[in-house]
Amino acid sequence: MPPDNTIRIIHDQPLSGPDNMARDEALMTLVGEGASRPTLRLYQWDCPTISLGYFQPFAEYEALPKRLRALPTVRRLTGGGAILHDQELTYSLALPVNDPLVKGSANRLYELMHEAVIRSFRDMGIQASPCGTSDDSTPTRGPFFCFARRHCFDVIVGGDKIVGSAQRRTRLAILQHGSIVTADEFDVQSTSQQNPLPKDAIEKLRTLMPIHAEQSLSRRLESGAWETHEKSRIEQLLEKYRGKDWMRRA
Repeated sequence: MPPDNTIRIIHDQPLSGPDNMARDEALMTLVGEGASRPTLRLYQWDCPTISLGYFQPFAEYEALPKRLRALPTVRRLTGGGAILHDQELTYSLALPVNDPLVKGSANRLYELMHEAVIRSFRDMGIQASPCGTSDDSTPTRGPFFCFARRHCFDVIVGGDKIVGSAQRRTRLAILQHGSIVTADEFDVQSTSQQNPLPKDAIEKLRTLMPIHAEQSLSRRLESGAWETHEKSRIEQLLEKYRGKDWMRRA
């Protein structure tokens, strides 16, 4: 494949909610500006953290039980329901809006990335499949937690939803990120409770996801690291994601 048909892959260590969301937005913006390469990022969270969807009213969060409101919370730049990130591998993919992978139907990107997840599970001896049906949830309406919602592109194991993704599309770029839940100790998300995954699932997914993402996206992945200008943009965005104004915006 030619050099301009590659995607950089970054493996991040577990980070806080604001750090993770600042990095995703920085990627989306800089890839759209042509200042950064198309990038696939694999990451985790340094402690159980709730991320609110872009459109979710803050009042709904304030109505949660006290034990949940005690968890660190951040607001995403993508829509959909809240996610309680804990034992999961999260991915994000930032592409220019004119990339052939997102021209036409942006939903195709859900299919491609979830296909990579399903193939990774298959290599682990786990039977996963697309959900195939959707409920009446929308980016602005539905159960508070994302994993209580169902979309035809979600990935399920048995009756459990284990993968859900969301997108943000601008005039210049598209960001898709998603949670691959491997275990769930919180009763607010009926995920991976009936069908728990192996304890080393996250480590295995970190190895297998790049292999199958290359196949699904038909792009070569090249290992990379954060560049100086990217780190600078991340630092600028951290104040936003740590602040009350962004958190309470809806």
